[in-house]
Amino acid sequence: MFSYRFRRFPMVVICFLIALLALAPGLARAQEEIVLGRFSAGDLTGWEPKSFEGETRYRLTKDGDGQTVLEAVSKAAASGLVYERKIDVTKTPILIWRWRIDRPVNPPDELSKGGDDFAVRVYFLAPGAGWLSFPDSVVYVWASKQPEGSAWPNPYTKKAHMVAVDSGAKHAGQWRTHRRNMREDFRRYFGRDITGITHIAIMTDTDNSKLSARGWYGDIRVAPAKP
Repeated sequence: MFSYRFRRFPMVVICFLIALLALAPGLARAQEEIVLGRFSAGDLTGWEPKSFEGETRYRLTKDGDGQTVLEAVSKAAASGLVYERKIDVTKTPILIWRWRIDRPVNPPDELSKGGDDFAVRVYFLAPGAGWLSFPDSVVYVWASKQPEGSAWPNPYTKKAHMVAVDSGAKHAGQWRTHRRNMREDFRRYFGRDITGITHIAIMTDTDNSKLSARGWYGDIRVAPAKP
């Protein structure tokens, strides 16, 4: 009996090690990701309010599937939540998030100052060119009329560039998940390379059109550019 157990024990250990090695790549990838928005855990630590005009209401709530998400309701207001953290985009350039809207804002012209309103926005800030330059920003939005994949300069400032990753009412009421390479997008829209970003922000706003909007945000994280 003793010799039987002695022979079996090493095999159990070997099987365990093989299974652990098979899982190791996935575990390593998970460890390399950085979660910035832990909304599903009911955690808003580090997300600071930033008001432009009035106050969009942000609150943690339960989604239809029972998961905790961040709800945003705007009525002729514009305020966001900003998370400050230096992220090395040479290591983790991929921004991953999910969002949902009730309906698009549908302003008359979202390319103009009077229509620069969106039911959901997720954006990042990178240092501007030069010591005294303001940050530059790529802003991902759920557009009302501009087609998915389109991009345009922000009507208020050349320091921000808008990108429509969703558009219209086709997917309204549905959760949409996105992955964007921040470093590549910044190079595409600003014509220069960056090695890091300083802030991630979200905003649901309707201050220009004086309309209303409601959106929801899921967890936000950054990850390596790997399969």
